[in-house]
Amino acid sequence: MGVSFVVFPCCFFLFSLIYFSSGSEVVTIHVNEAKNLLQSGYRYIDVRTVEEFEKGHVEAENILNIPYLFITPEGRVKNPEFLKEGFKNVHDMGGGYLAWVENGHPIKMEEPKKVQEPAIVEDKPNEEL
Repeated sequence: MGVSFVVFPCCFFLFSLIYFSSGSEVVTIHVNEAKNLLQSGYRYIDVRTVEEFEKGHVEAENILNIPYLFITPEGRVKNPEFLKEGFKNVHDMGGGYLAWVENGHPIKMEEPKKVQEPAIVEDKPNEEL
């Protein structure tokens, strides 16, 4: 099968990878080319937040959601462990997820996680003894 490439859906991430990757060059490709790579077995890493990913993402068999930025009360914080991994053969999907959608490529939305609501118990006054 050969070497798998990683396709990132976020242009912002392209610039970070250029500065922090271990010598690998990041190439920006059109979403149609990204679709062809995915159909041939390449891996896709979506670096958006979990919330963005769940609202809709590229429909691909080999997809991972590994957020690069996290939203905290102090603002957005980078995931320092992500850059230490030294990804090689990285391709950035030009235009990101929005370009994927605009080109009519398939998307998938995650099912909302069901949260069990607590049962409502009616308070009854204590009976006098």
